[in-house]
Amino acid sequence: MSERSILVGLIGRNIQNSLSPALHEDAFAAARLRGYYHLMDLDLLTGRSLPDLIAAIRAAGFAGINVTYPFKEAVLPLLDDMTPEARQIGAVNTVTIASDGRTLGHNTDRVGFRRSFEETIGRAAIADKNVALVGAGGAGRAVAFALLDLGAASVAIHDTDRARAAALVAGLMEHCGGARGRLIEDPDAELPAASGIVNATPVGMIGVPGIPVAPGLVRRHHWVADVIYTPLETELIKAALAKGARVLTGGGMSVHQVVAAFHLFTGIVPDVERVRRTFATVTAERMAGAAAG
Repeated sequence: MSERSILVGLIGRNIQNSLSPALHEDAFAAARLRGYYHLMDLDLLTGRSLPDLIAAIRAAGFAGINVTYPFKEAVLPLLDDMTPEARQIGAVNTVTIASDGRTLGHNTDRVGFRRSFEETIGRAAIADKNVALVGAGGAGRAVAFALLDLGAASVAIHDTDRARAAALVAGLMEHCGGARGRLIEDPDAELPAASGIVNATPVGMIGVPGIPVAPGLVRRHHWVADVIYTPLETELIKAALAKGARVLTGGGMSVHQVVAAFHLFTGIVPDVERVRRTFATVTAERMAGAAAG
């Protein structure tokens, strides 16, 4: 085993069910590195703030961190710099920390969603078609750009915070062209006509029960994607399967995001198939444990 030791982790809320520790620690073992992945859950770390944690990880010598809901946008002013892609998206989910403590923000959600979609549903399902996106927060911003990367003609965006959705539409128009993004004013009227629907909200994950899209709006002709992987089959995914629609869970996005983040942290590209197998194994163990409980 190498003497090299790497400290990384995840900052967010409601993250105790995250698979990131298991996936990264297996990748560390495969690379013969001593690595430690820490969960920093602001729901449990009472009295601590995001700036507190950023300062603490710099002082502790972390190589980097992942950032999840609800901090992908809030972390931006706390960083020294961002990659051009992260700046374009306006959200960061991975931060690398240099030996001098300087922080650089990255976004691996975009490539994670894109690669998962390519290998599961395929570009032909989205090419030159209109897509509906629910959720314009940190994950939604990355997914919106990924959908355009995949060839969507336009992305129609809905969020309970209309100003946030409008800001994402403005960003797509600025970087990708005037007709590439628009607001969904009436989901009941507009979602059924889309070629596909993506949920990029936390609604449906463990701890945030519910369904972000009324089941009656899902049609057989849709493909339906969810960025959530805890649980793997959200209520939205179940509703889509019941209608006979093609589905994409958040599992593939998680796998590819881990591969990209691990590369940024270590300079080593892990075996994606090994990460995928580890994800499947840990997910199956958790489902078995939940059933037994």
